[in-house]
Amino acid sequence: MTKTALIAGQGALPAILARALARNGTDHLVAEMEGFPCGIRAPEPVRFRIERLVPFLDHLADHGVERVVMAGAIRRPRVEAELVDPRTATLLPRLIGAFGKGDDALLREVIGIFEDWGLTVVGADAIAPELVPPAGVLVGQPSDADARDVERAAELVSGLGRLDVGQGAVVAQGLCLGLESLPGTDAMLRFVAAEAADLRPDPNGARGVLFKAPKPGQDRRIDLPTIGPETVRGAARAGLAGIAWEAGGVILLQREDVERLATEAGLFLWSWAP
Repeated sequence: MTKTALIAGQGALPAILARALARNGTDHLVAEMEGFPCGIRAPEPVRFRIERLVPFLDHLADHGVERVVMAGAIRRPRVEAELVDPRTATLLPRLIGAFGKGDDALLREVIGIFEDWGLTVVGADAIAPELVPPAGVLVGQPSDADARDVERAAELVSGLGRLDVGQGAVVAQGLCLGLESLPGTDAMLRFVAAEAADLRPDPNGARGVLFKAPKPGQDRRIDLPTIGPETVRGAARAGLAGIAWEAGGVILLQREDVERLATEAGLFLWSWAP
């Protein structure tokens, strides 16, 4: 059986995938970058630093790893030059060049390096396909006005994604109330809740939607957008009517909790197909 390495960042997704690997009887190890503890303790994670990436890749090969899945949030680490080993130093031009670009460009370079070591990189949906819902309305019922806001938000997210900036937008009555950038979805929703309530032209009209989607051309094996319970709480605090996402392109975490919270808040959940 192929041995899998779970490169785990922070958040709920790594633990969900670790449980799925164990449940499926998949031989696996967990690895975390120093400074970004993943919270998984069984099995005990292998810790690595970006400055010693090649020894870490060799460690994976020595332990029979053939498949890698990357999940969870990791901020861009500061590279400490004095800690770089000679073999990793040969990769620095690739990494430093990618560090100056957007997240998608950096992650593509990281995937390329892992593949150079003969490792197959797969997405979270290869481990737990139930995390990516098919098209359809899960909870509630979006109105025609909501549907128009979803279409407008999808256009904005597509344009934003081409610049490798973000994967989400909030639109109400055709107007953009928020765009996702480096601080993330939760920060965007906090802004909308605090600043955008008076921006809706018709106070009795459509309340607005949060829409999320991968970036155009994004490598979907890594950094798929996620929606979880805190996303629903943030959308409710922002006074939105619902949450929509590109069908097949977003990970839904803790689905039962998400659907319950959305129902309680009167929000719709829509896995949207253009």
